[in-house]
Amino acid sequence: MRYVEAAGARISVIGVGAWQFGAREWGYGEEYSTEVAPAIIERALDLGINLVDTAEMYGFGRSERIVGEAIRGRRDDVFLATKLLPLLPLTPVVEWRAFESVARLGVSHIDLYQIHWPNPVFRVGTPMRAMGKLLQVGLCRHAGVSNFSLEQWQEAERALGAPVLSNQVQYSLAVRRRGDDLVGWAASHDRVVIAYSPLAQGLLAGRYDRDNPPRNNVRRGNALFLPENLDRASELLGAVRAVAAEHDATPAQVALAWLIRRPNVVVIPGASSVAQLEANAAAADLELSDEEDRRLSEASSRFEPVTGPKAMAGMARRIPTGRPGGRH
Repeated sequence: MRYVEAAGARISVIGVGAWQFGAREWGYGEEYSTEVAPAIIERALDLGINLVDTAEMYGFGRSERIVGEAIRGRRDDVFLATKLLPLLPLTPVVEWRAFESVARLGVSHIDLYQIHWPNPVFRVGTPMRAMGKLLQVGLCRHAGVSNFSLEQWQEAERALGAPVLSNQVQYSLAVRRRGDDLVGWAASHDRVVIAYSPLAQGLLAGRYDRDNPPRNNVRRGNALFLPENLDRASELLGAVRAVAAEHDATPAQVALAWLIRRPNVVVIPGASSVAQLEANAAAADLELSDEEDRRLSEASSRFEPVTGPKAMAGMARRIPTGRPGGRH
């Protein structure tokens, strides 16, 4: 396994995203939460993966409890990250939510405590003041943010008066703008970009097309999986498949390898099985050439999915009406 070292942290370039753990919207079932998810964590640690990312809102706290139970006895092997949903980011509330996460995780401290989203009502200094106190007492080792613009990230760091180690954003060959905006600054300032949905929720694995759309609610709610966008993705997927064939790899591994080729970028793909986790981990050893990187980047730049009102209209047509003859 390869690692990124920044601001005193050592983080595996491939991590484990734990949104699916205990979250019913993925439709994985109870056996996944009780048996498969813990096995995924155990195998990840065996492979040298140390980054495990969860959040208080995943499964309404159940993901944290599953992760905590899975890492019991192996705490020193884990760079443990979780996130606060800042609905009311006042200091007493933030401190209380942090203690609640620590209790669910069954640990003495959180390695990376992240503000999950910017709160449009409160300036970022409000939660950062609370974060500073948590750092002082050792309840968290590093502060992070998620879904912040570069300007918001920099403002958070000024407000904290200390490094804000990371910014976790949606970043992949299919969704690049936010990540591309952050990478240069992160690399030059000893910070980290954590890419969530690095496979665009499976789009880049090449499993879906117009004739084989996704079935679970999370993907059905993602405009990338509209039939028109699946058609538009064909060139990008063709480029990913071509590079994969040259390396005897999977498209998913190529998509992950492209991301972690960016300086100070780590990825947190989900995994539905131990086998998928192992395949994700293997992407750390996949070396793309400059030419392959260029081909993938150019195909990515040409991918222009339907967004905005047109995408919203397409999504609305997919919602069942509940009437005979309605869409299902």
